[in-house]
Formats: sequence, structure tokens, C-alpha cells
Amino acid sequence: MQGDTLLIKSGGAAALTEWQHHFARLLPGLRVYGWDDPFVDARSVKYALVYQPDHGRLAHYPRLRLILSAAAGVDHILADPTLPVGIPIVRMVTDETRERMSDFVTLSALAIVRDLPSLVVAQREGRWANELTGRLARDTRVSVLGLGELGRAVAARLQANGFQVSGWTRTPKPLPNLRVFAGAAQLDALLAETDILVNLLPDTLATRGILGRGLFARLPPGASLIQVGRGAHLDTQAMLDALDSGRLRSAVVDVFDIEPLPPESALRRHPRVLVTPHIASTVSYAARARQVVSVLDAHRRGEALPFVYDAVRGY
Repeated sequence: MQGDTLLIKSGGAAALTEWQHHFARLLPGLRVYGWDDPFVDARSVKYALVYQPDHGRLAHYPRLRLILSAAAGVDHILADPTLPVGIPIVRMVTDETRERMSDFVTLSALAIVRDLPSLVVAQREGRWANELTGRLARDTRVSVLGLGELGRAVAARLQANGFQVSGWTRTPKPLPNLRVFAGAAQLDALLAETDILVNLLPDTLATRGILGRGLFARLPPGASLIQVGRGAHLDTQAMLDALDSGRLRSAVVDVFDIEPLPPESALRRHPRVLVTPHIASTVSYAARARQVVSVLDAHRRGEALPFVYDAVRGY
């Protein structure tokens, strides 16, 4: 590892000092440079830790051996049409990622159960809305779309908080203590018994636009949505129409096609939508640095790398 170079594009220039501090402590022989450092020798770059890399830049490094996503998803990397072929791309999945996503989804589900969006509106309007007592978690059916690392962690946390939890996955995946639906043939059955739908699907051709009019129509009237998957999953206008018609009761949306979300977006003004700025599973630099070091150590030893993007599966 002595003399190897890691190039970072995550958090901007303000974050570089913190990244360098963590890597100096965890892997002293690693040379760490910022994305826009003009003095970096392109031939020395072996690793790149990136979020939304400029198109064409990764192809500029002839000795690049590993691309590490600074986020759980890799669609921001795959969007580069000149992405080098054959270089492993590793997703950012840490224990802290699981914890933060589980916390966020549970917070959102409890907020929905206790009618928090309506309570916030009542506060703004100066109403004493003591009729908004909500319901109980134990009487609430939550369905998790996507049972990968994060989906399984979220399902377990929701169960621990008393919700009735089921999950859906593209292919059969028996999991202890969780009712699992699999494949397109079983999706309708899951939706029909859902009070809160949590989206944690990966971004694939098959999942883009999945949160649209057809899916919302198959939910029970008054169901709610927690969107923490990918921006490409959601048909925003279809969701707004479903909210306005009463098909959906409320929604928590953390990811968007365009980020930051434009100030004029109708999502910002809708009384039954809670918008958060893509922070559901934002992980500390320290935790991400530890994960990167574990991946680099495995790469150096020639071991199988964790959380490698699989183009066949699409995640």
C-alpha cells in the first residue's frame, strides 16, 4: 500500500482535510489527494473514492484499479458514458449506513403512524388538532421493497418497534422471521396489504419508474410512502396526484431525480409530503474511511471484495 494514491471526490475541498486525517491514521502509507489537485500525477492514481465524478475523468487514470462509491448507490458513477471497463466498482455499505437508514425509516414510519404531517399543518394554521391521535404501530402493515443489506436492516428495526413487516424481492430470498414476497407475480399481493410502503430497491432498468400510477392504484386507499431508494424510481406527478385524490395519505421523500430539489418544486409545498435532503443514510467520514481501508486491504491481499457492483443484477 506504500506509495499508492487515492483520489477523492466527496464533500468538496472542505472535507478533504478530514478525509486525509482519517486515512493518515488508518493507512499511513496511502497518499490521499483531492479530485481537483493540479499536481496529481494521473499515472500514480490507483484508487478513486467518488460521488458524482465528472464524466470522462475516471478514464483519465491509466493505472486505476478500483472505484469506490462514497454512497450506497453507484448510479452516479454508471452515468459516465466513458467509464473505464473492467474496473470493480464498490458500493459504500457500513454498519453506520445500516443504522442510519434504519433510524430514518423508523422515524418516518412512526411520524406517519402518529399523523405528524397533519400535526405540522395544524400548528402552522394555529389549530389545536387534538383529534389527530393517529394509530398504533402494532396495527400498521409496513412493506419493504428491496431486501438487500439496507432492506433487511430496516425490516428488523421496524419489527423491533412493533410494526407488522413484510418484504419484497425480485427473486426468492427466504429470511428468518420475515414474511417475504418474491417476483412480479407476488407484488400485487404484497401491495394489497400495505399501510406504509418503504422503497429500498436498487436502480435497474426494471425498477425505474416503479413508484407510479399503476403501483399506487394497487395500494389500499390511504396508504403512505417512504421513498429512500433512488430518484429514478418515483414518478413525482403520479405521487402528487395520488396524494391529492386520497389514494395516498402521506409521503416521506429523501431522494430525487434532480438534487438539490429545486425551490419551485411542488413537493416542497405539499402539506402531506415531508421532504428531506438525501440524508437518510449519510455516513460519517470516519465510518466511510474505515470501510474503504477494509476494501483496500482485501484488494491488496487478492481477496474477494465486498459490495461489488454486479452489472448482471444491476446493483
